[in-house]
Amino acid sequence: MGKPLCFSDAILQFFDELTIPSHLPQDVEALWPFANPEVRRVMTLFYTKFYNDHNPRIFLVGINPGRFGSGVTGICFTDPPRLAKDCGISHSLTGGQELSSDFVYRVIEAYGGPEAFFGDCYLTALSPVGYVREGKNLNYYDVKGMSQLLDGWMAQAMEQQVAAGLAGNVAFSMGMGTNRKEMDAFNQRHGFFERVESLPHPRWVMQYRRKRLEEYISLYVETIKGAVSSAR
Repeated sequence: MGKPLCFSDAILQFFDELTIPSHLPQDVEALWPFANPEVRRVMTLFYTKFYNDHNPRIFLVGINPGRFGSGVTGICFTDPPRLAKDCGISHSLTGGQELSSDFVYRVIEAYGGPEAFFGDCYLTALSPVGYVREGKNLNYYDVKGMSQLLDGWMAQAMEQQVAAGLAGNVAFSMGMGTNRKEMDAFNQRHGFFERVESLPHPRWVMQYRRKRLEEYISLYVETIKGAVSSAR
């Protein structure tokens, strides 16, 4: 038996094998930044820099990539400015700041920086591919029946990512509404996690609770550190 892949190699292999989901509704398009050689280059640099070990991580699970964040960079909750400034990875990708990425990297800074955060956490999404309809972001659950069409494909994707190294028995839904409801049902069907807990969605915080921003940053940091401590 060969030596198990380190976390970074397992995740990069996952993206190498990831395919665009079939049978999407007629007016829905998948975001697919992975065909861009520059995206693949920065993804390799990112995962090699922060995940080149065999340590398990706490999974933080969002909805799906958006067209201004990981729909550009290929890296969850990481927009082009944060990739350069916070992660120290120079690139030629274009695009500005994205709200969810802004919040997540404020959390990362409060946590102790990218090395500390990514050493404990893995950011992903229930659907690892994003969607647009008429040029606007679309969540995987916005179209009736779409989450059912994607279920087997999402389960295969999550299975590969969990195999890279899941810490503990809990995963966090980044979203306390529909994403949490969908993730609960998804986990009941497939059993990847012993339990699912939730944190407020980053965009919701930035749009509707910005005056309480520090409170929500602290909530994220304290909750994640508690889960890390329990997993050890």
